[in-house]
Amino acid sequence: MTSAIAHPFETLTPDFILNAIDQNGYVSDGRMLALNSYENRVYQVGIEESEPLIAKFYRPERWSDEQILEEHTFCFELVERDIPVVPPIVNGDGNSLLRAGEFRLALFPRRGGRTPDIDDLDNLLILGRLLGRIHLVGAQRPFTQRRSIDCQTFGHDAVALVGGNFIPAELQEAYDTLASDLLDKLDAVFASVNNIQSIRVHGDCHSGNILWRDDTPHFVDFDDAAMAPAVQDIWMLLSGDEQRQRAQLSEILEGYEEFHEFNLAELQLVEALRTLRLLHYNAWLAARWEDPAFPRTFTWFNSPRYWEQHILDLREQYAALDEPSLATFSG
Repeated sequence: MTSAIAHPFETLTPDFILNAIDQNGYVSDGRMLALNSYENRVYQVGIEESEPLIAKFYRPERWSDEQILEEHTFCFELVERDIPVVPPIVNGDGNSLLRAGEFRLALFPRRGGRTPDIDDLDNLLILGRLLGRIHLVGAQRPFTQRRSIDCQTFGHDAVALVGGNFIPAELQEAYDTLASDLLDKLDAVFASVNNIQSIRVHGDCHSGNILWRDDTPHFVDFDDAAMAPAVQDIWMLLSGDEQRQRAQLSEILEGYEEFHEFNLAELQLVEALRTLRLLHYNAWLAARWEDPAFPRTFTWFNSPRYWEQHILDLREQYAALDEPSLATFSG
C-alpha cells in the first residue's frame, strides 16, 4: 500500500533542480537529463560555457550529514593518492555537501566511460590492482558513522523488516522457518572465520559502478561505502561456473596483492555475503515502498510468484553455505 502523502522526491521539479544548481554558483543552460537511480535522484545538468555537472539529491532521512561526509572524505583520500575515483566537487567555501530546500545535494564532474568487460581476465587483473590500492587506504582508519555489512544489518534487520509486512500469507510459515535457519547458519559462518578485518570498502562493487576510460577503470558512486571484509568488493566481480570463478579470482587477487595483502580465509564468506545481499535487497525495496517510483518500477515485488522464487533462491543459498569455498580448490 502506498501513502496518499506526496513523497519528498515529487517536489524535485525541473525548475527546482535548475534553481538548485544556479543557487550553488553555476549558471545552468536549461538542459537536464534524469539518470538511472532509485535510491537517490541523480541528474545531468547542462552548464553554460562549461561541461555538464552531475547533481545528486540524497534521499531524505537515509544518511545523516556525518555519514555523507564520511563518504566524501573517503573519496578525497583516494584522490589524494591518485586513485581514479570520481569525487564530489568542493565549493569555494570548502563544502562538498550542499543544500537545496529540504534536500542534501552533491555535485560531481561528468565523466564518460564504458562499462568494463569483466569477462576479460586482463581487465580483472587491472581491477584487482585498483581494489588493492583502494583497500590499502580503506584499512588505514575506520568509518565511525557509516553502517557495517554484517549479519545483523543485512540479515537479521532485513528479515525483521520484510517478514511481517510483505510475505503472502500462504508463504509466511515457509519464509519464517527458512529465514530463521538461514540466519543461524550465517551467524555460524561468520563466527567460524578467524581474523576477519572490516575496513572501509566501496560496498556496491559491480560493473555498473565502474567506468572504463583511457584503459583505466574509474570507480563511481560510493553511496553504499561501508565497513566490511575486503572480500565484499571482490565477490561481486565473480560470475559463471566454478572453474570460471577460480580463474577470475586468481586474476583479481594477483593484481590486488601487488598493493594490499588479502586474507584468504575471507573467501569462506563469499556465499554468506551473497546471501546477505539477497536478504538486504528485499529489505531495501520494502523500506522504499512509500516512494511512488518503487511500486511503479518493481511491480512484481508484491506477487506470490516473486516470493516463491525468492524462497527457492534462499534454499539454494542455504545449501551453498555448506559447499567448500573457492579457497579450498586447487587453482
